[in-house]
Amino acid sequence: MKINNRSFFPLPVTSARVLCRFSTPKKELLASLFFGGKSRANHDSRLCTRIGAMALVVLLTLSAQTSAQQKTYCNPINVDYGYCPIPNFVTQGKHRATADPVVTFFKGEYYMFSTNQWGYWHSKDMLNWKFIHRKFLRPEHKVYDELCAPSVSFVNDTMIVVGSTHTKEFPIWMSTNPSTDDWKQLVHKSQAAAWDPQIFWDKETDKVYEYFGSSNLYPLYAYQLDRKTFQPIGDEPMPQIALNDDEHGWERFGEYNDNTFLNPFVEGAFVTKHNGKYYLQYGAPGTEFSGYGDGVYVSDKPMGPWEYQSFNPFSYKPGGFARGAGHGATFQDANDAYWHVSTIGICTKNNFERRIGIWPAGFDKDGILYSNTAYGDYPTFLPAEKKGHLAPSFAGWMLLNYNKPVQVSSTLGGYQANAAVDEDIKTYWSAKSDGKGEWLISDLGEVSIINAIQINYADQDADIMGKPDATKGHQYVISVSNDNKNWKTIVDKSKNKTDVPHDYVELEKPASGRYVKIENLGMPTGKFALSGFRVFGKGSGLKPQPVKNFVPLRAEPKRKGERRNVWFKWQQNPDADGYVIYFGKSPDKMYGSIMVNGKTEYYFNGLDRSDVYYFSIEAFNANGISERSEVKESK
Repeated sequence: MKINNRSFFPLPVTSARVLCRFSTPKKELLASLFFGGKSRANHDSRLCTRIGAMALVVLLTLSAQTSAQQKTYCNPINVDYGYCPIPNFVTQGKHRATADPVVTFFKGEYYMFSTNQWGYWHSKDMLNWKFIHRKFLRPEHKVYDELCAPSVSFVNDTMIVVGSTHTKEFPIWMSTNPSTDDWKQLVHKSQAAAWDPQIFWDKETDKVYEYFGSSNLYPLYAYQLDRKTFQPIGDEPMPQIALNDDEHGWERFGEYNDNTFLNPFVEGAFVTKHNGKYYLQYGAPGTEFSGYGDGVYVSDKPMGPWEYQSFNPFSYKPGGFARGAGHGATFQDANDAYWHVSTIGICTKNNFERRIGIWPAGFDKDGILYSNTAYGDYPTFLPAEKKGHLAPSFAGWMLLNYNKPVQVSSTLGGYQANAAVDEDIKTYWSAKSDGKGEWLISDLGEVSIINAIQINYADQDADIMGKPDATKGHQYVISVSNDNKNWKTIVDKSKNKTDVPHDYVELEKPASGRYVKIENLGMPTGKFALSGFRVFGKGSGLKPQPVKNFVPLRAEPKRKGERRNVWFKWQQNPDADGYVIYFGKSPDKMYGSIMVNGKTEYYFNGLDRSDVYYFSIEAFNANGISERSEVKESK
């Protein structure tokens, strides 16, 4: 396939001009409607005045509507996730599933692709996502996986998409208008076909590369692609990086990087270029685990040699409600601020039952890539708010109902009520039916200010596979009460027609109450079941005092011991719901974080063996966050 390099992928030229003109008959009609029988001389003058006034009202109305829009989002992000299409993966129950996400900001919109969705999403605000149905693979491919672990990138004004394959049969697709189903084949059969691909366009050099790999035996690889044909240059790909779990504890296999019976997986290659340097990101040690994270190597050249970044994993979230932050992509928003999108694990009905999370990210003054996951599954400011991507990204609304008393209409088997408020996405409460008579009441313990609510549905007895063209949608009503008798409705989605499996509602005006009730009115499939009914706001009490006697225990450098591990101990704080431990390799770069609920110790197995670390801890509850403890050094 020959493509003229100069004419293909031209730089975008945008010019828009809007003219609004009324013809004389239209003026007369509008004048008669607005003013009745007036002289024509006055018609035009008064019509222009009235139209101007109306325009001002419209502008003020739009401004008011904009200001009333949600300012925050909450992970897992709320999109209409498709259901697993693979028969062997649903033997323990049909369920929603996706992972390996990529987001790119293209022509004024965010585009998000992920595994096996039979289409993709786009959004103007990173909150409201619209799904476009499309299958990118042809019938002759005969696979259940549809665009698994896709690559999404763009070259000038053209978006490029390709999925994972072990053959050389899959096409590369292109579109200049992906906001509709408008795609053409760029390459009919890609000879650079691979698993977990990423096509990277180096804008400054106008060269194209493909990075790929998913294995516990082999490294990540890369090809340079011919700029005209998009086929690989050379017969063999070049090895790039491999895991070094003997040194890097977080790369070890296991739920908490604690098992050594299997080799860990390296996968999810993704390259970002920043200030002339190339950042090769990768996921490890396995998508099934809470310790799944993303690391990064840095180079002055697109094909290496690569140097391990001093802070890793740069994206990591082993604790809290939504756990796991691996196999993702780094992108910029409309304001050029960085974000990182990645996989969140549920892994209950199947190892590959997963969701998507988006975390504030960035590069510090020394070029260190970080992703901020501290309170990353609490309300977080959207790009339009232009907040800083460290502490200022968190809205400050606390979880009000962690492990608080719960009342329910019914319970199915062992799916007990408290699982809806235990901050564990892997567990859930299920009612006996999907009927309108099913409800859950969460007792906050005291009258509190409520700012937002997240409703996380669980797929109990779902009967859907793949991505339907439409579903009934989730329908419910949420009410508050001070006495558990007299109720006031604060959220009414009784007529909702959309699929909202992780619905997040930021209240236009904060509500006040002690009891929060959700009443089911309709489900798209399965029983009324919740893995997390999460109420955010501010309690009326005091925030916890600083943590005392925080001690990180780690083997000394010249003594026998496992230096990739550290055991944290601290004094119980009676006012705390949980704690956040921060870590890093210098006191001013403690970008890593671990949320721990309801415990006073934590075994962290994600250290690099040879390096000095610094640690600090803070306590939190429904009323706020304590001051951080003194920074502790661990040589």
